[in-house]
Amino acid sequence: MSFQNYFLILLGMGLVTYLPRLLPLFFLSQRQLPRWLIDWLELIPVAILAALLAPSLILDDVNKLDLLRPEFWVAIPTFLFAIRTKSLGGTVLVGMGLYWLVGMV
Repeated sequence: MSFQNYFLILLGMGLVTYLPRLLPLFFLSQRQLPRWLIDWLELIPVAILAALLAPSLILDDVNKLDLLRPEFWVAIPTFLFAIRTKSLGGTVLVGMGLYWLVGMV
């Protein structure tokens, strides 16, 4: 591939990455959104994170439910710590420490 092809691919990837972010910002920045829509939109990151994490916490390698996985049991106190303290750094340290302790057993 030539430099021009790489450049066009890179330009296209940048366009499809930033255009979906720019368009809502451009069109919605001057409008007042209803409170229910703002509340609903705030739930999207939590829902995405839950959808990404849940399968790795409760499913084994053959996609069967396995509630004895150490990741699942470490996630419970880590989640409770996160809710109580709302500290991202502390939550990461608690999760890593608990996972290390479970690995020692």
